[in-house]
Formats: sequence, structure tokens, C-alpha cells
Amino acid sequence: MHGTASTSQFVRDTGVTPVGDGRYDAVCSGEWSAPTGPNGGYLAAIVLRAMLAEVADPAREARSLTLHYLRSPAPGPVEVLVTVERTGRTMSTATARLEQGGKPCVLAIGAFGAPFEAAAAYAAAPPRVEGWETIKPARDDPRFPPISRRLEVRRAIGGRVFGGAPEADSGGYVRLREPAPFDAPLLALMVDAWLPAVFAYLTYPALAPTIELTIHFRAPVAAAALAPDTQLLARFTSRTAADGYAEEDGWIWAPDGTLLAQSRQLHLLRAIEMGGGPA
Repeated sequence: MHGTASTSQFVRDTGVTPVGDGRYDAVCSGEWSAPTGPNGGYLAAIVLRAMLAEVADPAREARSLTLHYLRSPAPGPVEVLVTVERTGRTMSTATARLEQGGKPCVLAIGAFGAPFEAAAAYAAAPPRVEGWETIKPARDDPRFPPISRRLEVRRAIGGRVFGGAPEADSGGYVRLREPAPFDAPLLALMVDAWLPAVFAYLTYPALAPTIELTIHFRAPVAAAALAPDTQLLARFTSRTAADGYAEEDGWIWAPDGTLLAQSRQLHLLRAIEMGGGPA
């Protein structure tokens, strides 16, 4: 790994510049692309940085973010338009649009709030898996999409891609190859950085672009305290696929078992011909 966390490629490639009236300029980098265009979590990180800047209250952490993906922007300049719809005593709600060339690409709504005194505290426990150091990292392959070169992943849950596993269940350890601070935008990337769980169930190549993604940020203080090169444990499962759409639930844990984020997404599920696309 190289570079410092504050100047990592992820921080640079998700940066936004305010230009007034809730508008933010950004640049969509091709370095975070999946087979069907920019990774949805990467675009979520750009949108979220603009929303956090517009809310402009460090005490109001990102708690929930829902995004709908209309079209994939091409690498190059984009604009994020943010509106703070309401600011209450402890919670703010904002909406955002990521546009390119005047055309909407992503629509988002987010909730930002301070912590409350909890009436109860519980969370899903992480699965029992082999240790990070005992698992070999996924191999590099020039045929893989660019985002694969930005991540270090070590599979610990589920079968190999397109291996015909009995369940759509996949996961393991993941971290950036070039460290970055564990803030909400980075967690937004992480919940969509793993290959779709359904790929372990299938026996043939497929594409799975995201239609809708919802992220719940569960422990912002714990996330911020992590060293930038910390490996996270991720698990993703899919229980329903019909009419060309599949849902997926995801969980991201810190090494001590703290649940950092949860996600649910709906994605298209399209078979591709062997040799006609990435596997």
C-alpha cells in the first residue's frame, strides 16, 4: 500500500467542490468502474460527500441513504445538486441529484442525525470465518474491471464466482489497496464493492447493474476510529430473483465484530454469452 489516507485515490476521486446554491462539481473517475459502468457504491460516495457538505453539521452523521440509478455517467465532470429538505433539532433530511450534461444519473435521499439515548442495543453477529492472514487475496487479472484493482479482497464465505453454489451467499475480507479514512462515503463504497452474491449461485456469466441501493450507517464513531488500512468483514446474501431482478442484503463488520453498515439493493440480472463479457 502507498500514499497517505487523507490523499488516497478514493478521497481524491470522490471529492466535491461547492459552486453555490447547493451545487457541487465532481469528476467521475473510470478507475472505479464495474462491467456496466461506474460502481454504484462509488457514485453513492460522491453524492454523499456533497450531501454531508450541504448539511454542514459534523454532529449529524449519515444514518440512511437511498439511491436510485437512472443511467451510468461516463468518466468526466458531473454535478451534484443538493437540497436540505428539513432540519430539525436532531435530524436533517436532504435530497440530491447527480447529473452529467444536464441529464439525471442518480437520485438520492438521506437522513443525517446525532445519536440518541438508546432504548435497546443489539446487532447481527458476524459469521465465523477463517482469519484474514490465512486466506490468499484474490488474484489480479487484466480482464477484471478497474475497480478490482482498487480493492484487496479475500473470500471466506460462499463458493467461487459462477460456481453453482446451493445458495446465493458470498463474502469475506475487503479493504482498499490504498488506505482512506473510514467515513460514511467509504462505507458506501464497501457495501457495493463485493461481487453480487447471486454470482456464487449461478453457473453462467451474468451482469448485475444496481437499480436501487439503501445503506444504513450503524456505528460512525467506531468506523472513524479504525486505522485506514483495516480489513473489514463483509457478507452478502440474495433470497429472491424473479423477472430479471434480484435483491441482496449486505453487512459490514469491523474486526472487533461491530456492525458498521447494512445494505439492501435491487439489481438487474442479465445473462451474457460466454466470451461476450467479463466473468
